[in-house]
Amino acid sequence: MGRTYIVEETVGQYLSNINLQGKAFVSGLLIGQCSSQKDYVILATRTPPKEEQSENLKHPKAKLDNLDEEWATEHACQLMFAVEKSINRKRLWNFTEEEVSERVTLHICASTKKIFCRTYDIHDPKSSARPADWKYQSGLSSSWLSLECTVHINIHIPLSATSVSYTLEKNTKNGLTRWAKEIENGVYLINGQVKDEDCDLLEGQKKSSRGNTQATSHCFDVRVLTQLLLNSDHRSTATVQICSGSVNLKGAVKCRAYIHSSKPKVKDAVQAVKRDILNTVADRCEMLFEDLLLNEIPEKKILKKSSTSSLIESLFPFLDPL
Repeated sequence: MGRTYIVEETVGQYLSNINLQGKAFVSGLLIGQCSSQKDYVILATRTPPKEEQSENLKHPKAKLDNLDEEWATEHACQLMFAVEKSINRKRLWNFTEEEVSERVTLHICASTKKIFCRTYDIHDPKSSARPADWKYQSGLSSSWLSLECTVHINIHIPLSATSVSYTLEKNTKNGLTRWAKEIENGVYLINGQVKDEDCDLLEGQKKSSRGNTQATSHCFDVRVLTQLLLNSDHRSTATVQICSGSVNLKGAVKCRAYIHSSKPKVKDAVQAVKRDILNTVADRCEMLFEDLLLNEIPEKKILKKSSTSSLIESLFPFLDPL
C-alpha cells in the first residue's frame, strides 16, 4: 500500500490555474511535511523561468501534442533527485533512521487535469515509482502548531592556510558543522519545560466537548540550552591550526517551525526547530558569502586577512537582532 498525501484544498486550485504559456510542460515544488502515518502538502509553487527563457515563451520549441509522456515522467523523477542532491550539499543535519525518505511527484495533464501521484525513495536513485493517494482537505494548515525560538550565535571559523584546496565555502561548511553539533546536542525547553521526547506535544492541553485535544495556544515558545562539556568523560584537546584569517559570525536569529496537529510528538517538534535553526543560519551565510563565492578565483582559494576583516564588518548588520 502506498503513502497517503493530505493536501490543502487551495493547492488544488493553484495547480488547476497554472498557465503553460505555450510551453510543453512546467515544473514546480510541493511544500509540506512528512510523518510516519501520513504526509501533508500545504503549498505548491511553480519554478520561475530564467530571464533568458522568458523571451522564448512566445516561441516554444515543443508543442503539447508532441510531448513524450514517458520522458516527462522521467524528467520529473530526475528533477526530484537533483533538488535533493543540491539541498544535501549545504545541509547541516542528517536524516534519522526512523525518518520517511519517500518523496512525491505529481503529474497533471494540462487538458484533462488528470492526476498521477507517485513516490520515490530519495536515498535510492534507482528506486522504482510507487503509487500514492492524493486527497484534498480544506483548512488543513489552519490547525498547525508553530514553535518560535531565538538563538544567539557566536561562531568562530578559522580559514586554513595549509590546505590550499579549502575554499571559503568548504571552510565555512566545516565551521558550521562543528557548531551544528552543539545545536543537535542541546536541551530544548518547550514553554519552559523539558518534556520526554516520546510524549504527545499537546499533552495536558484542554479537550473540547467532542473529545478532541485542542491547543490553548497554537504557538509554543522554545529555548535552546547548549551543553558545557566540563566533566572528565568529555575531555577536549587543544589543536593548533595555521590560518590566513578567520570569520566570526555573531548575532541572533529568530526561527519559526511548523508541525502538523495530528498527534505530534515532542521529538517531532524539537527536530523541526533544530532543522529550522540550522537551515536558517546556513542560508543566511550563503547569502552573505554569495558575491565572494562567485568571484573567488582558483589562485586565491583562501581569503587574505584584509578581506576577512571587511567581511566580518559586513556580517554584523545582517546578523544582529533588530
